[in-house]
Amino acid sequence: MAHDPAAHSTPSLARQMWQTLEPYHAMIYFSPEARQAFVDAGLRGFWMGYFASRVAVMGPVPAEVVTATFYNFHPTMVARAIPDAWRFSTPDRVLAARYQAADAALRRLLDDQVTSVGLAEAAALARIACEACAVAGRALFAGHASLPWPDEPHMVLWHATTLLREYRGDGHVVALLAAGLDGCEAHITQVATGRAPRAAIQPHRAWSDEEWAAAEERLRRRGWLDAAGALTELGRTGRQTVEDRTDMLAMPPWEHLGAERSARLRELVWPLSDTIVGQGGVPMPNPLGLSWP
Repeated sequence: MAHDPAAHSTPSLARQMWQTLEPYHAMIYFSPEARQAFVDAGLRGFWMGYFASRVAVMGPVPAEVVTATFYNFHPTMVARAIPDAWRFSTPDRVLAARYQAADAALRRLLDDQVTSVGLAEAAALARIACEACAVAGRALFAGHASLPWPDEPHMVLWHATTLLREYRGDGHVVALLAAGLDGCEAHITQVATGRAPRAAIQPHRAWSDEEWAAAEERLRRRGWLDAAGALTELGRTGRQTVEDRTDMLAMPPWEHLGAERSARLRELVWPLSDTIVGQGGVPMPNPLGLSWP
């Protein structure tokens, strides 16, 4: 069973919504349907499919653009996948494969729930929430927002959760930049909170032990880490500021939807996300260091 986000201690509404909706979106990174679809589209390997499928909305961009928008992956890791992905395939082929895979995976994972009245209601509410998401400063969100809405409710909901996820993610990059944290330092401070082990993040972001140690030393000089690598009071405050600013920047869709309809959307999507996690659609614990919860 997935972990009920309502059990978290006084999370903000934005964080509650993210924790509830994320599995519905994130299953695309783990589903066998997606891996096969990307192979069929000409891509090679998991990470090429991951990078290319998320950034294809921006066109055949170079590795530097992917590194900038994704923020916390080592540049050499991105460069192993991009721009080769555009030699093997095209953004249009990759996007078509991504949506076909999402459709097939959701039908398998949710079975009869795909056609439920509750899912259709959730799709309509999530789409309304997206109306309040402005594109300014949100490059990855803007790319996905440029795509046409799907027709079927389960895909409308998936597209909406994708938009809301990338909207939040773009805001998180802003929060990290405001805090003066680079990609590796962001991971180290996350690990130091105890929310995720180093082994679940570092190997899947390709930062070397030497780069990790250098980033730790930078954080010590700033007073964020102590000699043992734990967050100091300054570090805890700084990291919490990042989380709070991320939540604040993610609030427009939920302010637009309102408390009552946001609560209704959580009520409707929670069983769907729980089913997806329970069916192995988002493995727990997450073996790739991706973000839920």
